Amino acid sequence: MPRGDRAWDVETDLLVIGAGAAGMTAALVAALEGLDVILCEKSEMVGGTTATSAGTVWIPGNRQGQLAGRPDTVDAARTYLAGMLGEHATDERLDTFLKLGPIVLDYLEQKTSVRFAAPPVHPDYKQLPGAATGGRALGAVPFDGRKLGDDFVRVRPPRREFMVLGGMMVGKADIPALLAPFRNWTNFRHVAGLLARHALDRISYRRGTRLIMGNALVARLLDSIRRASVGLRFETGLREIIRDGDDVVGAVLASPSGEVAIRARKGVVLATGGIGWSRELRERLFPDAARRFSLAPSSNTGDGILAAERVSAAIERDLDSPALWMPSSVMAQADGHVSVFPHIMLDRAKPGLLAVNKSGCRFVNEADSYHDFVEAMLRSNASASSATPAFLICDHAFIKDFGIGLVHPGTKNLNEFLQANYLIEGETIEALAGNIGVDGDQLGQTVERYNHYAETGVDEDFGRGSSELNRFNGDPQSKPNPCLRRIGPGPYYAVAVWPTDLASSAGLRTDACARVLSRDGNILSGLYAAGTDSSSIFRGTYPGPGTMIGPAIVFGWCAAMDAAGTLPKLMASCDGRTKGEA
Repeated sequence: MPRGDRAWDVETDLLVIGAGAAGMTAALVAALEGLDVILCEKSEMVGGTTATSAGTVWIPGNRQGQLAGRPDTVDAARTYLAGMLGEHATDERLDTFLKLGPIVLDYLEQKTSVRFAAPPVHPDYKQLPGAATGGRALGAVPFDGRKLGDDFVRVRPPRREFMVLGGMMVGKADIPALLAPFRNWTNFRHVAGLLARHALDRISYRRGTRLIMGNALVARLLDSIRRASVGLRFETGLREIIRDGDDVVGAVLASPSGEVAIRARKGVVLATGGIGWSRELRERLFPDAARRFSLAPSSNTGDGILAAERVSAAIERDLDSPALWMPSSVMAQADGHVSVFPHIMLDRAKPGLLAVNKSGCRFVNEADSYHDFVEAMLRSNASASSATPAFLICDHAFIKDFGIGLVHPGTKNLNEFLQANYLIEGETIEALAGNIGVDGDQLGQTVERYNHYAETGVDEDFGRGSSELNRFNGDPQSKPNPCLRRIGPGPYYAVAVWPTDLASSAGLRTDACARVLSRDGNILSGLYAAGTDSSSIFRGTYPGPGTMIGPAIVFGWCAAMDAAGTLPKLMASCDGRTKGEA
């Protein structure tokens, strides 16, 4: 192992490795606090998983929710988290997140281009005391990519399955107008504006510059980083962490010009994207059924976690789940690209769809969060080794109204999807069952039972449509339950969905300052971890939208402020204010 008295190629105050939300926040804040910073990114683009996400941050008690007329309190969030986490709700890191979260948001808004706004409704994922229906989850304000100039190409694009017309980003709010552009003047004007802007963009850019969701957040961070003159190195990945005695003093990285040893006087921040595609970590930490597919960028290979483990860092694995899950369908495209499509909320919650396992039985409330869906899928798999994948089942009318996975609403020619075996068809329920390898009698009984619930409006098995989250993602035109309607005449269709990790929850054990802890419980001085390189403060549970990116930003901020020497004073100030209020 290299020692601290080795020859250094470069010296800096803070070395940040990984340019997702956590790493970019850490680098940006450190520079604003007066430190010399180098930010290294393994790939040729910034953003990591954040760039392909919805870009939501879950931060209770924020000012942005109050401004939107959806006030929230930290005390309500504590009540909610106590219902989810039990005795673990007293975790010091969780307390720090709740206290500092609103402060971090205001800091970024005052000093950078980063902006968030509260949508009117964005429910928490569990129906527990203290849950919020809005104001707690914030979305990144859209950003004009043209402001980045040549750096626009450095923003990792969304998954191509979520873009249309060769690179136009589409958000949930755009879909109703795009599906019915001539329904009213408002829809027409919105669609015309989107198309005109995109047409102009394609004259000069490879994709649209109207950035929303995770792309907007990443672009805003990149814009701020450039303004703060942070040294940003691309195609520079972590090889080795360097210790001198008990202190981490730098790292060796692989760059296009060869290995480079960087000394970091104030510390090293690991933000390399968690477990990702690391075969070693996936085999060690994930269940067998969930190892095949990941939604992480291919460049995320567990570098930070594995390198830290080699210098005696501890991996936290005593969690409810090692990852946050997403059911995804898979289709090989004609050009060789393999589409892994995350079924977030556009189809599962809509009325007229049900999910079954290989036994032909429902196993979950299909309208619950994607994480809860896969958790139920994995439990089903544990009781029947052939239960993966699961199948989403619907009739032809459902595809016309809502689409399913990669099949857009209203698609008339389904041949492309049928020939690729992505969409499986059956003229009858029994025929469909045979085509997907499910017992026909059982599937018939399942559909009959589901149809009965659709008529009564009450799902007696799983309570579908009973929560705020379910109803928010359902169809208000469907009565009496926005998440249920009869499976009607054939033909019938099925899409296979697989467990995929959206982000890892297992990661390095850290303290409330984002400092990495060793296997014997001591602080590894000079080593920080944020984002999914650090273990989840929610212990593998999924409280609501943005509960990955929210903590990533807060603890990236904490790492930078601690390295700058200002975090202890800020935390003491927060503690004093809390006691004074009490």
